[in-house]
Amino acid sequence: MNSYPQTDRPQKVVWQAESTHPELAENLRQSLREVIDPEIGLNIIELGLVRDVVINDQQVDMTMILTTPFCPYGPAMIEMTRKKAEAALERPVRIEMGTEMWDLSMMEEGAGGDWGLF
Repeated sequence: MNSYPQTDRPQKVVWQAESTHPELAENLRQSLREVIDPEIGLNIIELGLVRDVVINDQQVDMTMILTTPFCPYGPAMIEMTRKKAEAALERPVRIEMGTEMWDLSMMEEGAGGDWGLF
């Protein structure tokens, strides 16, 4: 699992799959932009919720976090993420919940602009 310092600047999430399967990782990233956090109105990529992706021949392992541990939409977002990933990568996807606490620095650069954050 990746670990990033909490700073005022957004931190780009780098998945393991970006170095092992760059084309598939980019396809996945674009597909997951369709999964929107309904409370915040931003997608899970903009929010930095997908912390790591490992692509194997047989399956995909993803690490994901939520903006809050008790997010009422969490189970639905996780299931939608799994379905989108399986469709994009054409193989089974297993999602593990990460232990990192989400903070604003995890957002994609420019994503917080509408909120006046960055």
